[in-house]
Amino acid sequence: MTTRGSGGVGEREIRKIASVSMIGSTIEWYDFFIFGTAAALVFPDLFFPDASPTAGALLSFSVFGVAFLARPLGGVVWGHFGDKLGRKKAFITALFTMAIGTALIGLLPTYATIGIAAPIILTVLRFVQGLAVGGQWGGAVLMATEFAPKHKRGFYGSFAQIGVPLGVILGQVLFLYLSFTMSPEFFASFGWRIPFLASVLLIGVALYAHLRLEDTPAFKHLQEAKAAKDAAEGVTQSPKSGGSPVIDALRQYPKQIFLAAGSFIVVNATFYLYVVYIIDYGTEELGLAQTTVLGAILIASIVQVIVLPIFAAISDRYGRRKIYIAGAAGTALWAFPFFWFADTATGWGVTVALLGGLITLSMMYGPQAAFFAELFSAKVRYSGASLGYQIGAALGGGFSPVIATALLAGTGTPASISAYMAVLALIAVVCVYLLTETYQNEMDDAATPQR
Repeated sequence: MTTRGSGGVGEREIRKIASVSMIGSTIEWYDFFIFGTAAALVFPDLFFPDASPTAGALLSFSVFGVAFLARPLGGVVWGHFGDKLGRKKAFITALFTMAIGTALIGLLPTYATIGIAAPIILTVLRFVQGLAVGGQWGGAVLMATEFAPKHKRGFYGSFAQIGVPLGVILGQVLFLYLSFTMSPEFFASFGWRIPFLASVLLIGVALYAHLRLEDTPAFKHLQEAKAAKDAAEGVTQSPKSGGSPVIDALRQYPKQIFLAAGSFIVVNATFYLYVVYIIDYGTEELGLAQTTVLGAILIASIVQVIVLPIFAAISDRYGRRKIYIAGAAGTALWAFPFFWFADTATGWGVTVALLGGLITLSMMYGPQAAFFAELFSAKVRYSGASLGYQIGAALGGGFSPVIATALLAGTGTPASISAYMAVLALIAVVCVYLLTETYQNEMDDAATPQR
């Protein structure tokens, strides 16, 4: 028997939609993450040359964090239009925005050429990246989950999440290749620009999505129900009319939005410690070669690609909350061993540290796409899910490398960073415990008979 998803879509078509969602997410997150790698490796010298090494790292990581302030705003803007005009249109617009902003970073003159204008423009472009990724995630997740059958929503929703480690892998492979094939001088002068300029590939993905994909059944049914209601009442309105989905989401689902945000803080914070801060820590504090640390991140990210859909599929059977809470508890338990292994100052030690961290993180991040989408009705789902995700990202991820750098400088021990990670993980346990289970929820509101 062939499994069919929402709206009677066959599984082959669902796989195609989920794959496009994954590819778009991969390149989008690749664009987002290469900034973090460059922030650790070259931006302090190129854009903050007069600062000390520690101050330069703090300034560079602060610009990296600016995007996280923009992400909730991106979630508001694209959430509004995604709920009003369609998931597909919002998703595609976010992809175009990211491609343009990232390519412009690759063309940006450095401090040596235009002075203080260079870090200012870099900060503005990083803000644009934050706006784009703030809108992209909701579109990618809803394109996958709103087409999927109920018993596979977690699995197909994880395709958008897989784009995160795949984006890291792409960025790490490219930076490793450039490090091996270029002299340090040429890499610092031009080579670092190549990963940013490659973001133009995202335009091709956006065009394909525009031409080949339809909007989700849940959104179409909402539009049809609204049109029928307006026709019956003799009302003529444009799709843009009516209230704001963002305001409606905040009014109807404040508990779900803020508990979702609280549960996501640890995911985002620890992730950027694992893939951004560890580069600076490994090279500056442990004296490891840049290629050793990048290689460890690459290995752990490959494993994450494998385990993410596994944990998501398990959540389809046993529920989202159990798997998420187990991942948060595992993150708290691994927080101290993470630095014990890393502080061996060996490639294998850093690799083991990252494997433990990214596996426990994947227990949360795998089911999270379906979990957040299922918390909200279709009318405000893009807005609600995006707000929960992006508020959590702003509170957790963007400045975790800055916080870690400051904690290490202030205490002299990475145990303070471990304590910070453990506290965030315990907050996530409480937040998810206070949320209701969702994996049996219906997502196509307009097609579901109302009581």
